[in-house]
Amino acid sequence: MKRTLALLLVIAATPLVAETLVVDSQVQLRPVSRELPRRGVNMAAVEAQFGAPRARHAAVGQPPITRWDYEGFSVYFENSHVIHAVATGG
Repeated sequence: MKRTLALLLVIAATPLVAETLVVDSQVQLRPVSRELPRRGVNMAAVEAQFGAPRARHAAVGQPPITRWDYEGFSVYFENSHVIHAVATGG
């Protein structure tokens, strides 16, 4: 459990240049060829650069975390700023 948590923390702290894959219970990284929103960018800037998201999910929790889904990636916001973007492969 500690090893998995440590691995997840390392992955979360790395720049947005790799896609996480799990193959036969092994975590592997694959380079992402698309540009993803950077941490700290606000919602208006994300929408201006990438267009309207395919789906907007309601905020959950405190602080409020919101997810926007685009074709091939999802963006997570805390309040109105990007905290993480994830390639989804779709």
